[in-house]
Amino acid sequence: MDMETKEGMKEYVKTVSQKNDWSLNKDQVTFEDLIDGLVENKKKHNYQSCPCRLASGNRDLDRDLICPCNYAPDDVKEFGACYCNLYLRLDFYDTINTEFVIVPERRPIEKEKAVLEYFNK
Repeated sequence: MDMETKEGMKEYVKTVSQKNDWSLNKDQVTFEDLIDGLVENKKKHNYQSCPCRLASGNRDLDRDLICPCNYAPDDVKEFGACYCNLYLRLDFYDTINTEFVIVPERRPIEKEKAVLEYFNK
């Protein structure tokens, strides 16, 4: 699958959601915006970093943000959605069913600082 195309990225996130027993956000505007961000990051950085977080372009610094990010499983389990609301719990639309879930940032502040330091080199 060519993840530098919208179709390829959609196939990728569909596969990820199936493997993790998650569903995908059904709001088409939100879904398309997130797919666009993932494709853009894939083209720009050569990996699909989370479109809702600041990526450095350094794969080693951003490894925890490659979609699905390292924080997604815990976020989906605890809040019903990942940080950017792309991946949702299977029962999301039956139980939570809201437009957007605010998920607290789990990424350690040290990681954020490292990204900012990388930019300022």
